[in-house]
Amino acid sequence: MLHYVLLVTLFNVVDGRSTFSLVKTNVNDETQREAVENLIARLIPEHSHKFSVIINAKLAVDDKDVFKLERLSSGNVQITGSTGVAAASGFHHYLKYYCSCHVSWEASNLNLPSPLPNVNVTVNAQDRFRYYQNVCTASYSFAWWQWKDWEKHIDWMALNSYNLVLALTGVEAIWKKVYERLNLTEEEIKAHFPGPAFLAWGRMGNIRGWGGPLSDYWHGKSLQLQHKILDRMRSFGIVPVLPAFAGHVPRAIQRLFPNSKVTKTEQWNKFNDTYCCPYLLEPTDPLFQTIANMFMDELIQEFGTNHVYSCDTFNEMLPDNRDVSYLQKMGRAVYSGMSSSDANAIWVMQNWLFVHEITFWTPERAKALLTSVPQGKMLVLDLQSEQHPQYNRFHSYYGQPFIWCMLHDFGGTLGMFGSLYTINAEVSKARLQVNGTMVGSGITPEGINQNYILYDFMSEVSWRTEPTDLTIWVAKYALRRYGKENAMAIKSWQILKDTVYNFTSIIPMRGKYAITRRPSTRITTWIWYDPCDLLQAWKFLLQASQDLRTSSAYLTDLTDLTRQVLQVLGDQYYKKLKQHFRLKKRELFQQTATTFLDIFHDMENVLRSNEAFLLGKWLSAAKNFASLNGETLLEEEKLYEYNARNQITLWGPNGEINDYACKQWSGMVSDYYHERWFLFVTSMNESLVQNVPFREAAVVKRVFKEIEEPFTFSRKAYPEYASGDTVLIAQELMEKWWPKQHCRFERANDFNLRDIFEIRPTVIVVK
Repeated sequence: MLHYVLLVTLFNVVDGRSTFSLVKTNVNDETQREAVENLIARLIPEHSHKFSVIINAKLAVDDKDVFKLERLSSGNVQITGSTGVAAASGFHHYLKYYCSCHVSWEASNLNLPSPLPNVNVTVNAQDRFRYYQNVCTASYSFAWWQWKDWEKHIDWMALNSYNLVLALTGVEAIWKKVYERLNLTEEEIKAHFPGPAFLAWGRMGNIRGWGGPLSDYWHGKSLQLQHKILDRMRSFGIVPVLPAFAGHVPRAIQRLFPNSKVTKTEQWNKFNDTYCCPYLLEPTDPLFQTIANMFMDELIQEFGTNHVYSCDTFNEMLPDNRDVSYLQKMGRAVYSGMSSSDANAIWVMQNWLFVHEITFWTPERAKALLTSVPQGKMLVLDLQSEQHPQYNRFHSYYGQPFIWCMLHDFGGTLGMFGSLYTINAEVSKARLQVNGTMVGSGITPEGINQNYILYDFMSEVSWRTEPTDLTIWVAKYALRRYGKENAMAIKSWQILKDTVYNFTSIIPMRGKYAITRRPSTRITTWIWYDPCDLLQAWKFLLQASQDLRTSSAYLTDLTDLTRQVLQVLGDQYYKKLKQHFRLKKRELFQQTATTFLDIFHDMENVLRSNEAFLLGKWLSAAKNFASLNGETLLEEEKLYEYNARNQITLWGPNGEINDYACKQWSGMVSDYYHERWFLFVTSMNESLVQNVPFREAAVVKRVFKEIEEPFTFSRKAYPEYASGDTVLIAQELMEKWWPKQHCRFERANDFNLRDIFEIRPTVIVVK
């Protein structure tokens, strides 16, 4: 196995700022050049001959990426980058800001102008690292991905500048080898690993066994995928972040090592003992280093290494020992488990433990853990910096470098929300802090495929020296995304920018609304913007339909905005429903209930019209993963489908994290969310009609037994292809719901469109 050496760290302090000096070997300039040229050929095959690529590592400034773009006398464009990622970023920058093109997860606009626009620009990155992924993304979004999905997405990573990326596929196969060497039985190993849709939380020691077992087929296919993923990432110059031993071990470890010092981890999210609480091996126990070394040896032998390792010992769990000396020992042991096998090891740690248990993690305790590792050998991901930054509270992590990260999405939910203004202002502030240790920026969503505008914007911040004009940027975004300049579409996005995407509260926002929550009379609903503004944005976007209806991105956004309007209306009618029920106004309750339930039918209708919102695609991806040489492995298929269904509904055998990963998808709305609320509302009505107490707890039990649990075991197939005309459906819904909202619109939203398109936005620094 080729041993990759892409990253060697030398930690320096220059004018009080922390920097990484990186040495790259074994992935040569030619390999990176070919990778970028192949990316261009995949993306624009008919025009790829018009672009040439040069990789020149000497172009970098202070180890930060640089790209140059120049149109040659031939009319072709030459891209020069300090790395493959830099060159891909330059190509993407040219597509966006010179050709008004767009590449996103759900749709792209790649209509290049002819001849190619003139360009002569050099652009410097402001950060060394651009980090991508949350440990949970692997389960919420990538669980069923095959190589065609990964290939497209790795291209997206390179285009968007990500050069430090989490890569956890196949890690259970490595652990299986270690456990077998330790003489655990096959049954003991199977009892430890969670199922395919829940691997993230097994990796962090939260659960064990739930959704399993994992088969040899799964392990083998995952290993093959990981090799392809790593080879492709490395070919661009992307540094993959591999896992390390955090101390979590199977319960069966005590059978083999009865004298080992272990503690049972605390119960997580009410999972019962069958599925919760693996053991945590004490750092002082010699077995800790033995297992850590075994894992690292197997990992590096299989995948090679780039010396960067992800490790989270206390994710949403409190240490059993609160003493600072214990926390220091634990940190040292975890790092020693990496460095004893790899002297150049760097520990990447999510800071979520500090956010989740803010009372426990006092500055004294946090400092003990953070300084247990040599300075510069730990890289902290400041998750959800846009809402709960911790780098100020812990004085830039007491000297350890950190990455400013936008977390944004939890569970892959689809509600429209975000903090554009906060991101625009705070990243550059953090970078310029006196004695600050910020070395990068990144995105760490639990799930992707939603709210793309935020990810597009955040992916550019490493190239900006200062905040940009959001009015101009958003207008340009609409132009690129839809491929046409349309005033109504731009007006819609300007409203969304100032409302839906101007979330500034510290209240947890998870994109959840009444219609997607388990029925209850105690749901609290809220939004931070005026619903009338949302309706106005909807109306403006729909008015652009005649001009933009051939744009797939436009149709996706129209579906999404219509969905958002309907679920906000759902919240309004839910509040009325509770009020009429409490006051025992039977007729008003029945009228409101009819309207409330009608929203589900309308939402199902519009979601069915767009492939980005189909339950069938998620379920089919899960089932298709169980195919070997064209033959379906039936037991694997059943297990994968159950995992897929359970994750987005009950999240556990008894609804332990119920609706956390809820999805407003066609099929989910009709057969799950509507059915739950229909049973619940019908029972409420019966109590009013019969004048008897409403036994809510009993009704909720019925919801679980009659709808929720059966849905997870169902094998019903759902469409993988859209049906219906999104524009016509949205128009019908506008005519239906608009008169019901008594809005007086005062947002003129007037601006000179020509002025916007004649100004080049301050997106990046040009040398």
